[in-house]
Amino acid sequence: MQRMWRGLAVLVPVALAAGCAGVGAKDAGGPGGGTATGSSSWSGTPTGTLTTMGFGGEDEVGQSRVAAFKAANPDVKVTINKGDFDAQQFLTAVASGNPPDLVYMSRNLIGTYAAKGAIQPLDECISGQGIDTGQYRPAAMRSVTLADKVYGVPEFYIVQANLIDATALSKAGVSPEQIQTKDWSALATTSDKLFVKDGNKIKALGYDPKLPDSFPQWALANGAQIVGEDGAPHLDDPKAVEALKFTVDLVNRQGGWTKFKAFRDSYDIFGDKNPLTVHSIAAFPMENWYVNVLRDSIPAGLKLQSTPFTDRQGQPMSLLGGSAWAIPKGAKNPVAACAWAKTMTSTDTWMKAAKARMDTVTKDKSFFTGLFTANKAADDQIRQTYLKDAPDPGFKAAIDNFYASLDTATALNPSPAGAEIDAAWKSAVARALEGKDPAAVLAQAQKEAQQAYEKASTDG
Repeated sequence: MQRMWRGLAVLVPVALAAGCAGVGAKDAGGPGGGTATGSSSWSGTPTGTLTTMGFGGEDEVGQSRVAAFKAANPDVKVTINKGDFDAQQFLTAVASGNPPDLVYMSRNLIGTYAAKGAIQPLDECISGQGIDTGQYRPAAMRSVTLADKVYGVPEFYIVQANLIDATALSKAGVSPEQIQTKDWSALATTSDKLFVKDGNKIKALGYDPKLPDSFPQWALANGAQIVGEDGAPHLDDPKAVEALKFTVDLVNRQGGWTKFKAFRDSYDIFGDKNPLTVHSIAAFPMENWYVNVLRDSIPAGLKLQSTPFTDRQGQPMSLLGGSAWAIPKGAKNPVAACAWAKTMTSTDTWMKAAKARMDTVTKDKSFFTGLFTANKAADDQIRQTYLKDAPDPGFKAAIDNFYASLDTATALNPSPAGAEIDAAWKSAVARALEGKDPAAVLAQAQKEAQQAYEKASTDG
């Protein structure tokens, strides 16, 4: 999840892959993916071997939660298959009858795999293990619910705000308040002032709209829901078209996509020479986890500032991201899997994770920047217990902006064709960046996504 501008990797169309791999229509859910048998089958004491897919968890936040599960369940042997979620690998494992017990995936993919029967409904798991879904933020639960059935347990909560290089702004005579997303024309003018080039060579970007990944956020800021409440795509919404035209124009005003992307790809995004620290970019919308990276760059001269990302009425907003735990069809140890999902996302476990993070920053003589989870109760306790005013005013502004967006953040609506819709808009944005007409590419993407949605709805 924590990757920036990961590029347009070609996604295997999930419906096609599922058909080829032999994953059929949705099964009624009980342990193992067969007929539902009642909550008692999910409420036993976890034992045996538990395998996961798509989870790394190598930092102190992940390791402390893994340790919490192991301490509570000493009779379970945990095998964590490290690495990012891989759609083809997952579908092949499900079709072969040898899936992992748990899979960790982006919440916007839950609807697709639920519709294809690759993951099980968790209503019996939730009641059997006594998982309190009221502790999770409604927007996160909405993301993992399809046709009134819950298919995932939400974990982190990812939102965006504008992060700013105050040094670059000061040099250009631009105030932080001018980095705003209410008035798009004014933002373009501000970006022009901040863009620096030497002949045909880019020296520094002004405002980066962070295409392709942030297109849905810009569409939402302009009033477009590219996935309807029924899960149907609306990629050709005129407001989405307007958002794509604007953001592509921001890129074109800064050298065009080829030069822009080449310059951006040169960033050391995770190091001391990250773009804000070395003044390679003035501002961009960025996820809340990134302040942990930037915190280590204060000694290198970083002067951070931040403003909220807002809609065009000036209201703070963010497109919500994050992952969830799901249990595949045919999982051999669903009881342990359900217990894992419960433990990893419980308030008590998150408090242990926050303590582990606080111990780390104290040892490093640094400061706590927050721990943003889908568990509202945990977030409130963590904030009250550990989050003090950051010693750096720019970091304080960023942290405050992230927290301010938590209750208003909106996720893409779940869809049985979520993966195909995701692939369609990414392909459209790529073509628009290459010079194709935004209206035309989104119209084509809408046709492709609508076909996938109708097929997925029929198959499901």
